[in-house]
Amino acid sequence: MSTLSLGIDFGTTNTVVALADASGPAQLVRFPAPEGELFAFRSALSFHAPPEHPQDRAIAAGPWAIEAYVEDPAETRFIQSFKSFAASESFTETQVLGRRYRFEDLLSTFLLKVRDYAGNGMAELPRRVIVGRPVTFAGGAPKPELALERYEIAFRRMGFEEILYAYEPVGAAFFFARELDHDATVLVGDFGGGTSDFSIIRFEREAGEIRSIPLGRSGVGVAGDAFDYRIIDNLVSPALGKGSSYESFGKVLPIPNRYYSAFARWDQLALMRASRDMREIRKLVREAVEPEKLARLVETLDENYGYRLYRSVSRLKEALSREAQAEFRFEAGSIGIVRDVARTEFEGWIAPELGLIEAAVDAALANANLGPEGIDRVFLTGGSSLVPAVRSIFHRRFEASKIETGAELESIASGLALMGRERDLSRWTASAPA
Repeated sequence: MSTLSLGIDFGTTNTVVALADASGPAQLVRFPAPEGELFAFRSALSFHAPPEHPQDRAIAAGPWAIEAYVEDPAETRFIQSFKSFAASESFTETQVLGRRYRFEDLLSTFLLKVRDYAGNGMAELPRRVIVGRPVTFAGGAPKPELALERYEIAFRRMGFEEILYAYEPVGAAFFFARELDHDATVLVGDFGGGTSDFSIIRFEREAGEIRSIPLGRSGVGVAGDAFDYRIIDNLVSPALGKGSSYESFGKVLPIPNRYYSAFARWDQLALMRASRDMREIRKLVREAVEPEKLARLVETLDENYGYRLYRSVSRLKEALSREAQAEFRFEAGSIGIVRDVARTEFEGWIAPELGLIEAAVDAALANANLGPEGIDRVFLTGGSSLVPAVRSIFHRRFEASKIETGAELESIASGLALMGRERDLSRWTASAPA
């Protein structure tokens, strides 16, 4: 096992693990999940306390967490997209069924479950691991040093002695470089759930080996989850009271928007049920001008409809990547929201995020001191790279023949594992700050 190189892409939506030996392609670690074997392991946790044994804790991750939630949503705490607060100084801990969990506790719990579910695929691990990290972490005023300190604690709990970190788009670039048969300057765009990251790398052949030269990078803390936020904010939140009012001491006041800012974010949704805002929302139901709307918000949170909402949003986003118009349908309990959405309408909602992504692409080119004509190949990966409005950012700058997509889920982990073959890893990786 000491000859193996291990790469882990801990993503906001999915986590992928790959192993590479001295030659050949990287091999993805696969999981015998309830619905069939898979390699993209959902970055989610569930905590269940049976009513008959409230002190017990059944913890599951990935598809098993989803299965546990679907079986008993009322008694299961389901958490997804928790990578989004890795770099948040304001997030210190959360209460889960009466126990405190810091970010590093959530991550180590998740990683240990990944190892358990992988079985023989991760029975023995090398002493060193290469972990992907975004160029820019998600969230307002992110603290990358804090995120890496938290990562370090969690990965050391798995038993790794040496933990190295590499930018996620650089991992994708190493994956893409396998297919290059000539020297090329490559721009890689990685679109995850929480961040959109870009790296520019020059690949040159020298004495039968590929030599890699980093030229520039940039990133922004918006991606697929931000698109989801816009869908929820425009389609779901108004039906749950956003924009409505309540009466207090003879005055009519607006329902605070902060409730819906948290509600529309996957990482915050799991925390709302035990928050001060939730207690306020319950009181406002009695004072609301349209109490039935606030009651739906309470029901959504109390009955843990978050994953059903996630599925509805994902289906719409996927459909609009293929079609000019699609139906949004969210039905749970007493709630039924059904509406046709045009792609152009969705693109209008996500225009602020598209502008930030476009600026980050230009920043990567400026960082490398290159114009679009200096890029030979463009490789786009990650689920949100399939959104037509995202792809058009690149088609406006580069010839269509230069742009390639694919391996949306496997490229980063595989590239990180292949990176382990580099003679001088220090050019591509770094340890967490002391």
